[in-house]
Amino acid sequence: MSEPITLNVGGKLYTTSLSTLTSFPDSMLGAMFSGKMPTKKDSQGNCFIDRDGKIFRYILNFLRTSHLDLPEDFQEMGLLRREVDFYQIQPLIEALQEKEVELSKAEKNAMLNISLDQKTQTVHFTVREAPQIYSLSSSNMEVFSAHIFSTSCLFLKLLGSKLYYCFNGNLSSISSYLQDPNHLTLDWVASVEGLPEEEYTRQNLKRLWVVPDNKQINSFQVFVEEVLKIAMGDGFCIDSSHPHTSDFMKNKIIRLIRYK
Repeated sequence: MSEPITLNVGGKLYTTSLSTLTSFPDSMLGAMFSGKMPTKKDSQGNCFIDRDGKIFRYILNFLRTSHLDLPEDFQEMGLLRREVDFYQIQPLIEALQEKEVELSKAEKNAMLNISLDQKTQTVHFTVREAPQIYSLSSSNMEVFSAHIFSTSCLFLKLLGSKLYYCFNGNLSSISSYLQDPNHLTLDWVASVEGLPEEEYTRQNLKRLWVVPDNKQINSFQVFVEEVLKIAMGDGFCIDSSHPHTSDFMKNKIIRLIRYK
């Protein structure tokens, strides 16, 4: 083992050995640390590389082990590809290509499972009848919940581009509510007749819309129809064994599969 060397990659420090950095002589790092190319120093005297510091961990680990190890929920393949192209480590380029083919096959064959829940609750609110005159009112409100799991991260992103929450007068994509790349939980309410718009905000009540159709989802039937439309357009089909198609609304479970 050669003496340790500290790198500053985009502001993130890594300590490794010179032999590790030059293990692929024809690569960019091999050229930089064999003296073929000049290197820059930061204010602490560490070798500085103006590239993405977070992604560099995967490149350095490949230099150490000759294996490309990525977490199961890794979401930055495009960025990793650009960094790999920069460092020009040929075996790593090949390993990344193999990984992308593997992920592509996994994305093509996918499962989608949605469990639904609905309840009725009473909402209380004030109504302004005239200046300085308010009355207390109440109404029943339908509250919906959908727990969505898909082995296809790309499908959940597609779903996020179609379904939007309406809250505080604005529409926001449900994508920001992803628990992780494979899970999404939606909670929303149906519109309540006579409920002032500001009460939805005050009581933290979100409504759900489909865009670009600008269609509000006020029932599970509409929700199921819209999700099926999006899923089948992406190649999914109904898993007829669970449950029967005529039993969706009774079981509150939707399961679809995709084979390509």
